[in-house]
Amino acid sequence: MSQATVPVLLPTGFGSDVSNADREEARRRRDEWNAVDQSVRSQSFWRDTGKRFLQNKTGVAAAATVLLLALAAIFAPWLTPYDPLLGEPTDRLQNIGSPGHILGTDEQGRDMWARVLYGGRLSLAAGFIPTVVAAVVGTIIGVTSGMLRGVVGTVLMRFMDMLYAFPAILLAIAVGSSLGPGLTNTIIAVTIVFIPPVARVAEQATRRVVVQEFIEAAHLSGASRFRIARSQILPNVLNDIIVYASGLVGVAMIIAASLSFLGLGSAPPAPEWGYMLNSLRGSLYTTPLVTIVPGFFIFLTSVAFNMASDALREAMDSRL
Repeated sequence: MSQATVPVLLPTGFGSDVSNADREEARRRRDEWNAVDQSVRSQSFWRDTGKRFLQNKTGVAAAATVLLLALAAIFAPWLTPYDPLLGEPTDRLQNIGSPGHILGTDEQGRDMWARVLYGGRLSLAAGFIPTVVAAVVGTIIGVTSGMLRGVVGTVLMRFMDMLYAFPAILLAIAVGSSLGPGLTNTIIAVTIVFIPPVARVAEQATRRVVVQEFIEAAHLSGASRFRIARSQILPNVLNDIIVYASGLVGVAMIIAASLSFLGLGSAPPAPEWGYMLNSLRGSLYTTPLVTIVPGFFIFLTSVAFNMASDALREAMDSRL
């Protein structure tokens, strides 16, 4: 959404007759008007977006699924009496629906329901944190490149293109192998993978905005580049970035789970969904239903995030 900006209206051809006090007063009134207008527009836009999103039943169901999974992970100690790290050797590989183990047990007799709940903390963190960090860093790089252009913008975006040329999973494996196993290193690897595409989205959106008349008016009024970026450009490119980044959470979870499956993610015996898949693969032919439980939750969470992202995109685009 473009925002109209009120330029400083001063008499032309009679610059000597206009005092500095008059110029400052004109700028002050313009800034006050822009602040009020931006606040009203922002409140109206987000209110309308919320209404349109709530009308999308699929999006609401997906968002409710994500919220339910997040709450289950947070309140895991109150939802299961079992320790996810301790098991009973005599209860190894109990099938789904076994007495006392609703989702069965793993190869060491640990309760699968407990491990899924506690594992949701690590898996959701591996999806949220890289996406948020990549969105912030990528936005800064993209907006800076889109505003400055020239040598600085070209160098920034060519470096992003170089990283973007690598397939996401291969780049994540390369970074993860260099840093070593561990949740922190997994988050760093996934973050590096996501910064280039976010930067490209931010840079393209910025280029569309900087050619608008209200940006030129802001330049003529004497506003600094930082102020223009913060008050004029960022509000207009934020919608594209939010929609794009929301769809990356599910992808981040899949990449993090893939790294854990390959032994580059969370270190055992941490109950992370990708690592759980790896540890249970030897039991695929004996207890297949228990083996696919972590994969099912990865699939469910990823699909829920993608569906919620699509609904958010439609809600934020008033033309749809």
